[in-house]
This record gives sequence, structure tokens and C-alpha cells, in this order.
Amino acid sequence: MEIFSAFAISLQSVWLDSGFSALTWGNVAMIIVGIFLLYMAIGKEYEPLLLTPIAFGCIMANFPCTGFLEEPGVMQVINYGIKFEIFPPLIFLGVGAMTDFGPLLANPNTLFLGAAAQFGVFISLAGAMLLGFTAQEASAIGIIGGADGPTAIYMASKMAPNLLGAIAVAAYSYMSLVPLIQPPIMKALTTQKEREVKMDQLRNVTHFEKMVFPVASAILISLLLPPVAALISMLMLGNLFRESGVTDRLSDTSQNALCNIVTIFLATGTGMTMNAEDFLTVQTLMIIGLGLLAFAGGTAAGVILGKIMCRLSGWKINPLIGSAGVSAVPMAARVSQVVGQKANPSNFLLMHAMGPNVAGVIGTAVAAGTMLAMLGAK
Repeated sequence: MEIFSAFAISLQSVWLDSGFSALTWGNVAMIIVGIFLLYMAIGKEYEPLLLTPIAFGCIMANFPCTGFLEEPGVMQVINYGIKFEIFPPLIFLGVGAMTDFGPLLANPNTLFLGAAAQFGVFISLAGAMLLGFTAQEASAIGIIGGADGPTAIYMASKMAPNLLGAIAVAAYSYMSLVPLIQPPIMKALTTQKEREVKMDQLRNVTHFEKMVFPVASAILISLLLPPVAALISMLMLGNLFRESGVTDRLSDTSQNALCNIVTIFLATGTGMTMNAEDFLTVQTLMIIGLGLLAFAGGTAAGVILGKIMCRLSGWKINPLIGSAGVSAVPMAARVSQVVGQKANPSNFLLMHAMGPNVAGVIGTAVAAGTMLAMLGAK
């Protein structure tokens, strides 16, 4: 009997030391959410490179008794990378190295379309404040409308760290759903004639212009809006690596190895903020709804300005490219191309849409910097 008693005590000790004993229904619900996100990433291929580590991080965040964020180790290092805004600027370095600013330089008017798409940011900001969020929380929620995951994480970590998980998931979810959300809005706001407009071929951009743009942009925007100097400077440095012609190895590392490594850490760390206590709230549902409002509002504003520019240019600008003003590069530009070709099979809008698309990246960072300068960080 003593042997059985000792065995029972040992089993009880193992049970009490395991995560099962501390597992809550909230943890179970969030693990199911993580599995669903994995299905969306792998089964449906919605932003799998981002959503897969976010989903797995969400599952890990709801393992009780791990001490991931309390004990020294790689998990705490990843958390520091999120908390102290290390990863988003490094992602921007890779984005800059992958981005061709040529279409924007060839047609600078598309900069206005990128700016117009930021209207959704401020619509959502106002809506969040009406729902009782603080000004700082509302600004972090509003930036979801820019469809720029790293900037959303950067803003949330500074302005509303308690909402980081919900904001990041909303931002990346809507980025992945661009092909589903945007086309109905684009078609509702344009006529068949407008969608059929063919645009002239873009002029060739000189090497000198491509050299001057990242340097001048980094100086001007960083001096004007110091809070986003890290994002803008790294974006432009990456682009300089790409365009200089003498830093191919640095460009290759920035847009491949480094970007992939940082994406794993950033996305996993973001998922690990999705613990049951912080995520299973009414606020999360509000944020997801406001994010959709912001994204739809940004898309609509870009298309509406595109319609105006179409008329002013004598029907030389297809308003569909205005929807690419959100900074989901290059997916939003591809959606403009797909919708345009359905209206007119001889339409080739991809390179034209890349102008407002890359302008949207800059515009979202500028919007974030403006709000940081006006409201300050927590």
C-alpha cells in the first residue's frame, strides 16, 4: 500500500507541476484561435509567412507555467525586440531593399493617392475615441487602416502595448484579405468606363533620381517627424542598398536572410502577446471592427481621389490605382491590376499602381509619426 501511496503522490506532484493543472478555458479558447489562424495561413494561404508564426506564438502564449516572459532566454529576448521597437525598423530595412520607388518617381502625382488612403486611419481613430478608447489607444488602432503590419506593431508598442496582440492580428489579417475586401469597394465606387481607362507607359527613371530620393526622403521626413526616424531611415537605407549598384550583398541580405529571420521573431513575438487575459475581451472585437472600417475607408478614399484625378487629367489616370494607396505591398497593386484587366483585358495597371502603393508605405509612416508627435508615447 505504501508503494501505491507514494506512486499516487508522485503522480499528483507531476500533475500539479504540469501546465494542465493551470489550464483555463480562456487558454483553451486561445489555443483554438491559434489553430484556426494556422489553418488560414497554411490551408488557405492567407499571408502564410506572417500568419504562421503569429498563430504558433498565440498557441505558445497560452501554455501555463512556462515562464516564457519572466525567465531569461530566447523568448524574453524576442519580447524585448517587440517591446523596445527593434524588429519593425529591421523589417523596414528589408522592405526598402525589396521596393522599387521608380513608379512613384516616374509619376509623382500618385503620391497624393498614397496620402488619400491614410484617410481611413483618421476615420478609425475618431471611431475608437467615440467607443471610449484613449487618444493614444485610438491612434494605435487607427494605423491598422494603413495595412502596414510593422508600423501597426511599432505604434501599438509605443502607444498601446496592452492592445498589441489584437492590433497586430487585425492588421495582418486585413493585409491578407486585401483580394477579398478591396474589389467590391473598387467596383462600387467606379463606373465601367473608369475601370477601362488605359494609362500611358511610365517614363524611365534615371539612376541619379533613384539615388537622391531615399537620401532626401530620409533627411526631410526624419527632421520633420523625429518619432518615425528609425522606420523611415531604415526603409530608405534598404532602398539605397538596392539602387546603388555597389551594395548587392547588403541588399540581398536585407531582403532575404535578415528580413526572414526578423519576420520569424517579430511575428512569433506578436503572437505571444495574445494571451487569454488580454485578448478575450470586448475591446478585441471593437479593434477588429474598427480595423475593417479603417481599411475600407482608406481604400474608398484612394479610389475617390483617383476618380477626381481621372477627370482632371482628361481620363489619363485609372481611378482603380487609388485603392493601392494602402501600404500592403505589392498585394494591393496586384488587386488593382486584376480588377482593371477584368474590365479591359488590355489594361496593365500593375506598375502604375506600384506608385501609390509605395507612397502608402511612406504615408502610413508619416501618419504614425504625426500622431506620435501630437500625442506622445506612453
